[in-house]
Amino acid sequence: MRRRIRRVEVEQMSAEGEATQQVAVSEFQRHPKDSGSPDVQIARLTERINHLSEHLQAHKKDFHSRRGLLRMVGQRRRLLTYLSTHAAERYHAIVERLGLRR
Repeated sequence: MRRRIRRVEVEQMSAEGEATQQVAVSEFQRHPKDSGSPDVQIARLTERINHLSEHLQAHKKDFHSRRGLLRMVGQRRRLLTYLSTHAAERYHAIVERLGLRR
């Protein structure tokens, strides 16, 4: 019985996560089929980073997830650096809209 309840909870959390990802993607898409531009990638990574940060606040000893978080932060940093050198206006806009400290 408990296992079944747990599986339902995980499915609900997964659906919520996908919904927030879709909102982030739709907000930063440059055209309707855009899913890979740096803007969209940065927005998706930011959503995942925020979610994982909340998880790590509750589970301080989850070092495997911490490693994943650090990897995502590094990837977002590299994408932001790329965007700042190739499209400074978009870089400043995305940093302001996401509330990042840079």
